[in-house]
Amino acid sequence: MPRARAALDLLTLGEVAVRGRMPWASNATFLAELTLDTDTALAVYKPECGEQPLWDFPPGLYKREIAAYHLSEALGWGLVPLTVCRDGPFGEGSLQLFIRADFEQNYFTLRDKPEHRERLEQICLFDVLANNADRKGGHCLLGDDGTIYAIDNGLTFHADGKLRTVIWDFGGEPIPAPLLADVRRLLTGPGPAALADFLDPAERKVLLARARAVLKAGRFPEDSTGRRYPWPLV
Repeated sequence: MPRARAALDLLTLGEVAVRGRMPWASNATFLAELTLDTDTALAVYKPECGEQPLWDFPPGLYKREIAAYHLSEALGWGLVPLTVCRDGPFGEGSLQLFIRADFEQNYFTLRDKPEHRERLEQICLFDVLANNADRKGGHCLLGDDGTIYAIDNGLTFHADGKLRTVIWDFGGEPIPAPLLADVRRLLTGPGPAALADFLDPAERKVLLARARAVLKAGRFPEDSTGRRYPWPLV
């Protein structure tokens, strides 16, 4: 990926040119090329006007994509690629730095490799905190840099419990102490101020309640019903 400052400048200030629509996305999702002076980068553009209405989530899912980035950064985990709010060719939406990845890999091909366990535990706990209602296996990308990234975070932060994920392999196991320390820091600090721009007060309140519940339990949640899986799985 471009250096952090250059990437931020490109996403916030660069000219946005849509290059095509991303396949298999339920909402209108576009591959965009960003240009600023001599710098270029690819990004994923999700405008609000391309969202399919949902009965249980209000319009503006792109705001949840941005909120997920800020939560990941507040925890210090770097799970979500750099994501900003932009007024692009099709109106306001999220613009996320495109991850060059091995698209043959997904959660199910990565979960049994010991070198990826720590990262997948982070994603698992992140989804519990963000109340992710749609963590499919294909939303775990193995980047060319060897890092696993968590993408497609639009169905998150609902005030009602809606956790649906393919990551149940850690269910019942103790949450590693460093991850609990990150959650504790989230609660004792001022928290990411940017969340106030993208989530309503009730959603922010319940996010903190979930964090407190994680610290109290000290273990990854289990799915006793076997029904808390998204569809399709990948």
